[in-house]
Amino acid sequence: MTVKLPDAVTAIRGSVLTFTGDPFLDDPASCMRYESDAIVAMANGRIVDFGPAQDVVTRLPAGTQVTQYADALITAGFVDAHVHYPQTEMIASYGRQLLDWLNDYTFPAEQAFADTGHARRVAKFFLQECLRAGTTTSAVFCTVHPGSVDAFFEEAEARGMRMIAGKVLMDRNCPEALRDTAQTGYDDSKAALLRWHGRGRLLYCVTPRFAPTSSPAQLAAAGALWREHPGTYLQSHIAENRNEVAWAKELFPERSGYLDVYDHYGALGPRAIYGHGIWLSEAELARCHETGTAIAHCPTSNTFLGSGLFKLHEARKASRSVRVGLATDVGGGTRLSMLATMHEAYKVAQLNGQALTALQAFYLATRGGAHALYLEDRIGSVASGMEADVVVLDLKSTPLIERRMQHCRDLAETLFVQMTLGDERAVRATYVAGRLAHDRDGLGGSGQVVRSP
Repeated sequence: MTVKLPDAVTAIRGSVLTFTGDPFLDDPASCMRYESDAIVAMANGRIVDFGPAQDVVTRLPAGTQVTQYADALITAGFVDAHVHYPQTEMIASYGRQLLDWLNDYTFPAEQAFADTGHARRVAKFFLQECLRAGTTTSAVFCTVHPGSVDAFFEEAEARGMRMIAGKVLMDRNCPEALRDTAQTGYDDSKAALLRWHGRGRLLYCVTPRFAPTSSPAQLAAAGALWREHPGTYLQSHIAENRNEVAWAKELFPERSGYLDVYDHYGALGPRAIYGHGIWLSEAELARCHETGTAIAHCPTSNTFLGSGLFKLHEARKASRSVRVGLATDVGGGTRLSMLATMHEAYKVAQLNGQALTALQAFYLATRGGAHALYLEDRIGSVASGMEADVVVLDLKSTPLIERRMQHCRDLAETLFVQMTLGDERAVRATYVAGRLAHDRDGLGGSGQVVRSP
C-alpha cells in the first residue's frame, strides 16, 4: 500500500529501537523492533512514516531534508513517571531520611513558590533540563500554590510538551505557609483542572502529597474530584520509607494498610500512579493489579534517602503484573537523566537478587512508562500515528563509552553500556511533537537533501 505523506515533513535517519510489547512478560525478541538504518518522518506533531531508510526515502516529498545521525540510536522520548519540579534547586541536599528531609529541605524550598515569577523561572529551567536529558513526558508535582501550576503548564505549553501535573494538596502536618484546606484544595485544583486539562498536550493530575499530610476530608475531596473528571490523573506517594508507613498506620488506624487508605477514598484505578511502593505487601500489589493502579519506581531517590529497595520483578510478575514506570523523583532523586536512572534500577535489582536486562530498562523508560500512564496509544513508541516525541542518543558520547563500544557484540550489550555509562551528554537531540527542541551540538537539524522519484 502506498503511504501518502504531507507535503512538508521533518525526517531523521539512523538506527532505531522501539518496543511493541512488554519484555517482562514475553520473549524480548517478540517485543521490540530494531532497524539498523531507518527513517522516521514527522509532520503535524505525529510520526507519519517509519521503516527501513531504503523504503521510506522513496515516499518522502521531493526536496525533503533528512537529518542523518551517525553512531546514534533513535528511540521514543523518555517518560518520567514521578518528579517534583519545585525541588530542582534543592537536588543533592545532604543526608537524612525521608521525613526529616522533607522538613529540612523540601518544605522550605517549596514556600518560595508563592512567588509565581520564581515558579516560572524554575519551571523553565526544569523543562530545559528534561529536554537535555531526552525526557519528553513527566508526571509532575507542583506545590500547594495555584500559581506554581499555571507557571509549569504555561512553560510546558510553550514547548508543545505532553506533560501531566497538578497542585499539591496538604492540609495538615506541614508548615502553615504550605497548608490549604479540604475545600480550598478542591476548589483550586478544580479551577486548574478546568483551565489546563486537555489543553494542547497537557493533562491534569489531582495531587495529594501523601496520606499523612492530608486529612480524611481532604483525601475524600481529592478522590471525589478525580472521579468527577474522567480522563484526569491522580498521583501521590506510598510505602517509601518504613517510618512513613508506621506514621500512616498511626494516622489511619481503621484502615488495613497504607494502600487501603487511598482505596477507601476512591483513589485507586486507571491513571492513578503512586511513587515508590517499596514496602507494599503482596496483597497490596495484587490490589494494584486488580484496580489498574500504577507504581513509579524511583531508584536513585530510594538509594539516596536510604528508603529501601523496590522489588521490581515482584511487582511485574506475570500472574498479577502491576503497571510500573521508571522515575527520577528529583529532588530526592539525584539525576534527571533516565539513562542514569536505568543504571540505578539495575543496581537495585542486583541487590534484590534479580537481573534487570537493558531491554527491560529501556522499555520502562519509554513504552513501559507510557503504559503506566495509560498513554501507550500516544507516546512511548516509534510508529506511524504516534505523537512525534523522539530522542537521539549518541552512542559514543564520551571517550570511555566510545572505547567500550568497540567491544560490544550485540544490541543488548550496546544498550547496557549506554545505560551504565551514559548520562545527559549522550542525548544528541530531542524532538517534541516533531520539532527539534534540544540540539546538543547546535547543528540546527541540518542534513542531506533527498528527492523522491
